[in-house]
Amino acid sequence: MQRTLLFETFRFSIIFLIIALTLVPTLWMVSMAFKPIQEWSASGGDLTWWPKNPTLDNFRFIFGESSSELIVALERGAGRPILASLLSATFGTLIAMVAGTTAAYGLSRFNSGRNLPLALIQLRLFPPMAVMIPVMIMWAFLGLTDTWWGLALIYGIVTLPFAFWLMKTFFDDMPREIEDAALVEGCSRFRVFLKITLPMMRPALASSALFVFILNWSDYLIALLLTTRDWVTIPVYMASLSSSMTGQLYGAKAALGLIAAIPPVVMGIAIQKHLVRGLTFGALKE
Repeated sequence: MQRTLLFETFRFSIIFLIIALTLVPTLWMVSMAFKPIQEWSASGGDLTWWPKNPTLDNFRFIFGESSSELIVALERGAGRPILASLLSATFGTLIAMVAGTTAAYGLSRFNSGRNLPLALIQLRLFPPMAVMIPVMIMWAFLGLTDTWWGLALIYGIVTLPFAFWLMKTFFDDMPREIEDAALVEGCSRFRVFLKITLPMMRPALASSALFVFILNWSDYLIALLLTTRDWVTIPVYMASLSSSMTGQLYGAKAALGLIAAIPPVVMGIAIQKHLVRGLTFGALKE
């Protein structure tokens, strides 16, 4: 009994230590976001874990208001990049999920296009820079550079393989007897897919959409190459936060990072009742 208690104590201590180490970067970002410039700049020299004088100056600064005499106000605030990230990531996720879900259902149920899964995954096998060079030329010709809809389209294309493979796995694990019964009763294939299959796949759709959204939301390379000024996203905008007087604006970057973490967290909380079930869908299939 005592040996079991010691083992459990040791195990939970290790788990607690791992969780604590994992949360250190997040806690540091939260702390940095509320520190005044004197506590995070290189010239300040007063590095502490928690802010001695908590302030919202970093948040005011990234939205275009000068928060200190040491750094001038930004030429443009973070409002437009946040909007660009929301629009491009949301519509890119929608494109990838609609195309990936329908393609996955077709291949899972009709066993057609046997080489299509391999062809789709090949989109992710090429080095990103090798793919983006022709995409840049094509997007410039079509007038899609520096637009949120141009970003949304390429995001949908790039994350389509992930959406397809995730949904195909879920469709393969789903029993077909209910669909077959509905078909025997006279329902069309499209009505079965829309009214029966998709409602049963809500957990799978939720978990796959969250994964694809996070990929689009955190992208840096594609946004860097396809945007210049008007529709830069949060990662690109964050990289530009620097000053000739103070160097990297770590407080402003931490504040923007804290804001950038809100949409994925909110989305995860909103679908949490489907998330665990979606991630374990088919795990007990014999």
